[in-house]
Amino acid sequence: MELGIYTFGELTPDAATGRTIRPAERLRNLLEEIQLADQVGLDVFGVGEHHRPDFTVSAPAVVLAAGAARTSCIRLTSAVSVISSDDPVRVFEEFATLDLISGGRAEIMAGRGSFIESFPLFGYELADYDDLFEEKLRLLLALRESERVTWSGRHRAPIDDLGIYPRPAQDPLPIWVAVGGAPESAVRAGMLGLPMALAIIGGLPERFAPFAEIHREAARRAGFDPSAVPLSINSHGFVADTSQEAAEAAFPPFMLQMTKIGRERGWPPVQRQDFDAGRTLRGALFVGSPAEVAEKILFQHEIFGHERFLLQLSVGTMPHAQLLRAIELFGTEVAPAVRAALAPAAA
Repeated sequence: MELGIYTFGELTPDAATGRTIRPAERLRNLLEEIQLADQVGLDVFGVGEHHRPDFTVSAPAVVLAAGAARTSCIRLTSAVSVISSDDPVRVFEEFATLDLISGGRAEIMAGRGSFIESFPLFGYELADYDDLFEEKLRLLLALRESERVTWSGRHRAPIDDLGIYPRPAQDPLPIWVAVGGAPESAVRAGMLGLPMALAIIGGLPERFAPFAEIHREAARRAGFDPSAVPLSINSHGFVADTSQEAAEAAFPPFMLQMTKIGRERGWPPVQRQDFDAGRTLRGALFVGSPAEVAEKILFQHEIFGHERFLLQLSVGTMPHAQLLRAIELFGTEVAPAVRAALAPAAA
């Protein structure tokens, strides 16, 4: 199993001090996080795209390219690229450039996005939410398939036998589809033969097991080998030396950020008992000691049989030193334990 981290580059007040880090400092810290993740042997680092004041990354490919210059092995992916409100030509060209800079380590995780700010910002109608994603994903795949492209659609000017450059080092450039709670999204990813990243940030994990089977069955029906369309589980969590340390470090920023988002979406405020329930083996939060987090990854692997697990360590702003320690523990203790446990199955 591949193990990695993803982040949105939070710009939220520190739960302890009330201070909000400056964007330049947060980006410098983020590059240190990518570098450390590579050094401790993690497989993947993802950076999400947002267009709002509480996150610092609106251009994932730029940040990942800076990270590529500091790393040698780790794969670099968006998490996600909101292609519904972007131009797939630019997205493909940017990540092809990242792929060349990194020596073939770039990936695109395409999604519709859980926030809506990018739609009015770039002149799109929310009423076209689903149609935009469907059309632009298919264009992105066409760009990957051929150097010269002829294409037409409803939401973008047509392309008449034009070249798309540069071409990436990888052929094909990996494209994942990020899925939340819509089964039809899992079907779409499978029918297109694309790997799926399934976000589980609440509820019992077994509730999401049908998504994995839907994805694999759709790929099978479309003529693809299901083993060639991997599944990633993406979840919130935090790792510290002890379970108590992890909970006490993670809860205050998690509570502040999720309560803020909840006010926007009509969710109730986050309570400590709900947070602690999510930390149990059958909960959605991977917050605990290295042994606890490894146990939970393996527990979910029995449910999903997934090939990748990505952990969002910083849901709200956390002290940089704590975050670096969490990355170190995830890479040096959690990842080896998971790999060792799964090695007999792989053999």
